[in-house]
Amino acid sequence: MLDFNKIINNIHNNLKNNVVKGVVASYIPELSKQDVNQFGIFMQHVDGRTFKAGDAQTPFSIQSISKVLTLSKAIAFEDNNLWKRVDVEPSGNPFNHLSLLELENGIPRNPLINAGAIVIADILCTKLENPKEDFLKYVRDIANDQSINYNFKVAESERKTGFNNYAAANLLKSFDNLNNDVDVVMDFYFHQCAIEMTCAQVAKAFYVFANSGRCFNNIQHITSSQVKRINAIMLTCGFYDESGEFAFEVGLPGKSGVGGGIVALLPNHLIISTWSPGLNPKGNSLIGMQALEQFTTQTNLSIF
Repeated sequence: MLDFNKIINNIHNNLKNNVVKGVVASYIPELSKQDVNQFGIFMQHVDGRTFKAGDAQTPFSIQSISKVLTLSKAIAFEDNNLWKRVDVEPSGNPFNHLSLLELENGIPRNPLINAGAIVIADILCTKLENPKEDFLKYVRDIANDQSINYNFKVAESERKTGFNNYAAANLLKSFDNLNNDVDVVMDFYFHQCAIEMTCAQVAKAFYVFANSGRCFNNIQHITSSQVKRINAIMLTCGFYDESGEFAFEVGLPGKSGVGGGIVALLPNHLIISTWSPGLNPKGNSLIGMQALEQFTTQTNLSIF
């Protein structure tokens, strides 16, 4: 049997003193306050065992990791219109580029780039009675943790600087691919990105994607077929224009966020999350990417 405790601690020790740690995101002012030296790893096995190293219990802004959670909430409504409004192809572009959106008549390439996630946010603003409250309850329920909350300072910081996201929303609106008021959708979107979680909480929230749609309490939130589709999108689109590199080096479905978090999973086996705020030029955690590559190389665990 693999000694996950030893493996994870060795990876943490190997990387924590790296001289090159990447650059903390500064375009959202509140995120620029993060300490580049923080680094945590948490692994959740589907059999209940957990393993951790470093700052695995320190809260951080999950940012784009939230896009998988909103997608899973939207897909549960089984609204066939969803896949007419957003595609499932890799974009090959950074997460916030708008050029393809105009070229392709307001249909975002996939739900994990900003434009696609804004369409998903619009769907939830329509489907949920109290969108922010209901979505937060959903995240708390699947993670089995009622302490998870929004970081309102980060949400406000995003609102004040989110000109590119407002531009995407208005472009979507111009193509009739946004049903609600732009300000309503963007308020929800900024809050979903500003959810604050630890590596442990992120891993537990993603348990449903490694367990055929069932959470810790054995409640079926989404079908196994829906999980298959979400995991496929994570593998091909979870790291923007570095998704191919992640599949090549790590070989797991996963999702990153500019807060420095990454989560990846091996269906029916495990979920592993990392947090290191320093980003590489593609906007993914530099140390986190290295940690996950070392993990799958040392354990020989991947989907391939």
